[in-house]
Amino acid sequence: MATTSGAVPRPGSPAAVGTTRGVSSTLVAAAVAVVAGLMLYAAFPGPDLWWTAPLGVALLAIAVRDKHPWTGAWLGLLTGIAWFAPLLQWTALDARVGRWPWLLLSVSQAGFIAVLGAAAAWCGGRTDHRRWSWPLLIGVLWVADEALRSRVPFGGFPWGRLAFSQADSPLAGLAALGGVPLVTFGVAVAGGLIGAAVWPAWKDLRGSVRGRLKTTSALAGTALLVLLSGAAVPYQEPVGAQVTVAIVQGNVPRLGLDFNAQRRAVLDNHVEATLDLARDVAGGQLARPDLVIWPENASDIDPFRNPDAYQRIDQAADAIGAPILVGTLRHGTGRTVRNVGLIWLPGDGPGDHYVKRHPVPFAEYLPLRPLIRTITAKADLVGNFVPGDRPGVLHAGPAVLGDVICFEVAYDNLVRDPVARGAQLLVVQTNNATFNVSEARQQLAMVRIRAIEHGRPALMASTVGISAFVAADGTVSDASGFNTRHVAVRRLRLGDHRTVATWLGVLPELLLSLAAAAALGASLMLSRGGGNAAGSRWTGKQSGEGEET
Repeated sequence: MATTSGAVPRPGSPAAVGTTRGVSSTLVAAAVAVVAGLMLYAAFPGPDLWWTAPLGVALLAIAVRDKHPWTGAWLGLLTGIAWFAPLLQWTALDARVGRWPWLLLSVSQAGFIAVLGAAAAWCGGRTDHRRWSWPLLIGVLWVADEALRSRVPFGGFPWGRLAFSQADSPLAGLAALGGVPLVTFGVAVAGGLIGAAVWPAWKDLRGSVRGRLKTTSALAGTALLVLLSGAAVPYQEPVGAQVTVAIVQGNVPRLGLDFNAQRRAVLDNHVEATLDLARDVAGGQLARPDLVIWPENASDIDPFRNPDAYQRIDQAADAIGAPILVGTLRHGTGRTVRNVGLIWLPGDGPGDHYVKRHPVPFAEYLPLRPLIRTITAKADLVGNFVPGDRPGVLHAGPAVLGDVICFEVAYDNLVRDPVARGAQLLVVQTNNATFNVSEARQQLAMVRIRAIEHGRPALMASTVGISAFVAADGTVSDASGFNTRHVAVRRLRLGDHRTVATWLGVLPELLLSLAAAAALGASLMLSRGGGNAAGSRWTGKQSGEGEET
């Protein structure tokens, strides 16, 4: 008797076996997607296993291959959650805001990996007979996805880009050629090559074992070459003038969102540390610095409104006899505030300044504030910071600084702009008192990639740590501990040349993203033109066709 439409398949029938296999395949793919996310997380500071990033890319590519785009999307979501939840756990440290910011941020970032999973599933099946094109497809899709994540919503959140896990990898050298996007492309292509090498064994496709082994070996060998490719990029030592720079990490009375409840104590900590530095210089124990860097929020008291704060900063500058880059606030009309890096000159007081161009949404300002007030009474815990409108090019004694503040180090244009306008030393002023050492390590890894990208020495100055100097090749020196006072003095050679990445700017990211859009467009045209005979399987494979090796 024939089975009617919609009836439950008889146990043991071909339909029942196919259903069981389909469920089993999906569960395996889900497990692989979760492992992919954990591998991606392991590449970042903390675990610090850079080589797990291409493995994570490979596992996600394998998980979504031969899947419907909707399946690819939720598999990508699983990867994103397994990745970003541990990576961003430092956003859940303060009891006043609870775990909701961490959960929402992690899921929102995972949503972009869901988009990536859907796109890879949509396009991936159409490369079954062009195995060498699949890794390139994976590479351009990752770059395009990161480009999107770096811009939307509310200016984007580029934390956790693949490139930022590669500071100790040979691939880091690619940053000098094509910036962060090219490093991400290298990681993703290497992962795609590994995935393409494993895929035939994973699916047990037809074809001779000898032919399959030959192609698999070639793909795996090419993946290794890609991973080593950055080591072939010539390194150019900075050849500018030598300057002596001091970093002052004054520390705070207590960690957390209320670190600045004793903001006068925070200012005094940085002043006293600088006065002690001046005494050590006078006693011949340390070289006199040509400039001194204080971190973001070193003075959360506006010195233009508070004469006492003005006097204390003036005292520190006069004692050390060098310009100080002070992280402070400037209050405007109404409740508006600006996050400022301010040059303070001995004998002359305030000089040039930089206003943070990208205040952090939901931390320094609140998008949709009237709406959010109806949801939570905690809406007004968030400040009302307004952005600056020019790059952070600051003249400080013998050096031209490229100042970026805190999370701005993750944004390509905010770092490149001051270098393109003549900055010789990259300075990242940050305040990690509201987070923990994991966040500080992740941020320092970004500083290292930026130094390589633009061929400049760099430094990170934090209120609580980690503060450190970074050479133009990404090497870290004089790194501080966390939640401690620290003063470091170092002689640096400024950078005057431009790397290829500095010259090219956004062009590599644009071209790779356009290639991703073209791949998506071609897949759409093929599906509308009947290029997918299987319809719902999204493999692009015609019945009876074998594999091209």
